[in-house]
Amino acid sequence: MSLRACLGTARSLQAITRRTFPSSRTIQPRYFPRTLSTSNHLRDATPPPINPGKSVEPVPVIVKVKRVGKWRTFLQILGRVTLVTILTTGGLIYYMAWKDRHPGDQIPHDPSKKTIVVLGSGWAAISMLKSLDTQEYNVIVISPRNYFLFTPLLPSVPVGTVDPRSIIQPIRYITRHKARRVLVYEGEALAVDPEGKTVTFQDTSPIRGEGGPSTISYDYLIYAVGAETQTFGIPGAKENSCFLKELWDAEQLRSKTMDCIESAAFPGQSDSEVDRLLHMVVVGGGPTGVELAGELHDFVVDDLMRWYPELAQRVRITLIEALPNVLPMFSKQLIAYTEKTFKQNQIDILTRTMVKEIKPKAVVVKDPSGATVDIPFGLLVWAGGNTLRPITKDLVAKLGANQTNKRGLTVDDHMVVLGSNGAIYSFGDCTATSYAPTAQVAAQQGTYVGRLFNQMAEKARLEALVEELKREKADLSEIDAASKKLLKASKFKPFHYSHQGSLAYIGSDKAVADLPFLNGNFSSGGVFTFLFWRSAYMSTLFSLRNRSLVAIDWVKVSIFGRDVSRD
Repeated sequence: MSLRACLGTARSLQAITRRTFPSSRTIQPRYFPRTLSTSNHLRDATPPPINPGKSVEPVPVIVKVKRVGKWRTFLQILGRVTLVTILTTGGLIYYMAWKDRHPGDQIPHDPSKKTIVVLGSGWAAISMLKSLDTQEYNVIVISPRNYFLFTPLLPSVPVGTVDPRSIIQPIRYITRHKARRVLVYEGEALAVDPEGKTVTFQDTSPIRGEGGPSTISYDYLIYAVGAETQTFGIPGAKENSCFLKELWDAEQLRSKTMDCIESAAFPGQSDSEVDRLLHMVVVGGGPTGVELAGELHDFVVDDLMRWYPELAQRVRITLIEALPNVLPMFSKQLIAYTEKTFKQNQIDILTRTMVKEIKPKAVVVKDPSGATVDIPFGLLVWAGGNTLRPITKDLVAKLGANQTNKRGLTVDDHMVVLGSNGAIYSFGDCTATSYAPTAQVAAQQGTYVGRLFNQMAEKARLEALVEELKREKADLSEIDAASKKLLKASKFKPFHYSHQGSLAYIGSDKAVADLPFLNGNFSSGGVFTFLFWRSAYMSTLFSLRNRSLVAIDWVKVSIFGRDVSRD
């Protein structure tokens, strides 16, 4: 095609374009309805008529965004926060559990350090070990049991509310996390020689090696052997009743409880014999006896009613107390509340009633009128007071005139046993102090003694430092600064007990609490106090393992109930 022909074709196309799209008219966009939809039938919809003689501006596309509601936003934020919290908490728990299970390396014993021998593994001894800095001492622990027992929850074990393994913690869990190695010997102390500073002990387990009794020396002795159950010389108390002081007591009590129930269900029993077998008697109106009675009531109502409906209605629970009322350490309002709750739960309370004799099938009591009455029972639990162990009585005799109190060892304000020349420290139930023999007192005393030994080690270190500075003729300012620290470390404060309150479970998901508040006491009882009781004990439990196991036990009981099988 020639150039002339090409130019002609271009002019013709330009003319056609000008006729089709005049310059005075704006090109119109395709019409889109105001919607988020992109469907074809809406996109291809017929646009509105346009006046050809009038210029029309393009119509903007307006998109309406639907606003998310406040409630939906809150749920989204809550879900994210919950997810982060669960992951963080789970990771933290896993790390803490991993750390507990993997103790690090320890420093070996140093012959140049002083040796501390600890007798016992209860509240007093364990609290002392937790607060003691073992880098400054060689520590040896001797105890007939190789674990620590959380006694406040012991009444929950016989009925199955809490598993026995959930409230114990091995001693080596504590000792293996110390800086310096701590030796642990499972044995029973036989004698203490305060003059020769020695302790004789032996293995009392069913399986023993060839070694017999062993004797070790000490520089300091921590005497925290506790006490044993006081029976007041009542005939038959040891032979015909169950105690509730150690873990094996609770396990034995559980077995006997189910034994009474199964025996009552055995064919051929007379009505009087069934009533006797199903009568459970608790002697002692302190916190232990009251809590056990409450746990027994819950066991009957929540579990026996379902699995032994023909027997549960005939179960009776009786609490015997020699004093005018139960829980004498609580306020009068809480005592009245407890007695009212027991009456509603059909738990008989016999106050001002003295036990005279315990026969195999009946307990002989003297009622408030002075009459002697035989009360048949299938199970009797003795939750009385404390008395000295034989080794403590022997030590009191060896210390002579310095020990005149028959309730226990006499100590000074720093827990030093009088007549021991500062070598024996004693606290807990084996001592005679003005404080009640409770776990709370023993724990605070043990913590105090542990810190006291840390301060003694700091004092010895500063004394050596001052002597070295003087020997090297150091600057007077350095000597003066070290001397001031030494003077401060030489001031040993006496023990001061801080009462944190008293708690007791009374059954039916109710508890009582007598707590110090400002200059007085705050008394509370009921379901909310029960929740506080549980949270307080949960926080007091020894380790994360114990807290987790006890929480799982409580959840299991609430869902599946207590186990009614016999061991």
